[in-house]
Amino acid sequence: MKHKPFYIVISMTLFSLMLVACQLSSTQELEAPTAIPVVQDFAVVAEGRLVPKESAQLSFVTGGQVAEIFVVEGDQVESGEVLARLGDRQQIENNLANAQLELSAAQLELLSAQQDLQALYDNWPAAATAAQEALTNARQEVHDTERTYNYRTTPADQTDIDVAWSQVVLAEDDLDKAKEDFEPYEDKPLDDLARATFQSRLAEAQKAYDAAVRRYNALVDVSSEFEISQAEADYKIAQARLEQAQKDYNDLLEGPDPDDVALAEARIASAEARVAAAQTSIEAAQAALDDLDLVATFAGTIVDLDLILGEQVTPGQTVVTLADFSQWYVETDNLTEIEVVDIAVGQAVTIVPDALPSANLAGNVDSIADFFEEKRGDITYTARILVDEVDPLLRWGMTVVVTFVE
Repeated sequence: MKHKPFYIVISMTLFSLMLVACQLSSTQELEAPTAIPVVQDFAVVAEGRLVPKESAQLSFVTGGQVAEIFVVEGDQVESGEVLARLGDRQQIENNLANAQLELSAAQLELLSAQQDLQALYDNWPAAATAAQEALTNARQEVHDTERTYNYRTTPADQTDIDVAWSQVVLAEDDLDKAKEDFEPYEDKPLDDLARATFQSRLAEAQKAYDAAVRRYNALVDVSSEFEISQAEADYKIAQARLEQAQKDYNDLLEGPDPDDVALAEARIASAEARVAAAQTSIEAAQAALDDLDLVATFAGTIVDLDLILGEQVTPGQTVVTLADFSQWYVETDNLTEIEVVDIAVGQAVTIVPDALPSANLAGNVDSIADFFEEKRGDITYTARILVDEVDPLLRWGMTVVVTFVE
């Protein structure tokens, strides 16, 4: 209902009085009229409707058969409380359980890959030491096989042969003397000091003679093609091992083996992808399971329940109306553009319900809409008013008269 501002009423009254005065002046002379006071202040009066603090019409986001109903009209519920539930949950629950198992397996794989990568860095000092030792051994192997190969393929110098033979002759003479010196003591007890001394000299002389003979034979010996080929192959294998040992050592100078690190990181990436996929599956299954539940979006009262066990419901079909009656508000949508400029948030108002004319409730303006509506040719705005007092007789939807206090 649209109300005329009080100043319009005053103006119309003044106009009527002036019209009567003009008519009287044509018939008789009137006394000078007394001044009529001009009313400067006026109150804006509007109609509104009582609404709860919050209300919602609830519906399932998916269709199905109603399997359980947990509330009745008038029940007080908490935010997040399940009000009703649809059936056909087993397959979704199985999907959720399988996704949770996959997540556990993926997390274990991820942990294992992360531990392996960490072990590479933890074991790197020892691996670097081993690589250095392997490099040293490879160098020695190359040296030994090269010497053997050169020995097999390079003929000996005659001077070296002559020197080697002279060493054989001298060593043989020393061996004969050692035998002669030991012979008188050969039958002596084993713990006899003289016998032990000469026996030691004899053993040393024998070793020197044998070594001299080997050196001489090595110089005069002619290697076969097989021996030369074998020596060459051993030398090439040793060179290849040295090259690999050098590479392994160089790779470990700045950290663990890059190939091993790359492999561990690839395992981590693969496990992380599995974890992400499993989490997505869990979220999807949980969302599908949640869609079977009708949940209170805030704490309030069930004011309307349109559900029957076993019935089929469709997505978006309103089945429950929920309201929060902890506070009352008045919504008025007929403040004109002329009136709204005199209204401010926080402004005091008086509220009189049409059904309770003796009730005079206090309130204040909570909000004023920024956007307008056009109604019956007028530009209007909606205001929301918080009622300071709560009367047990108030009901949702009651019409009220709101007077905005100056």
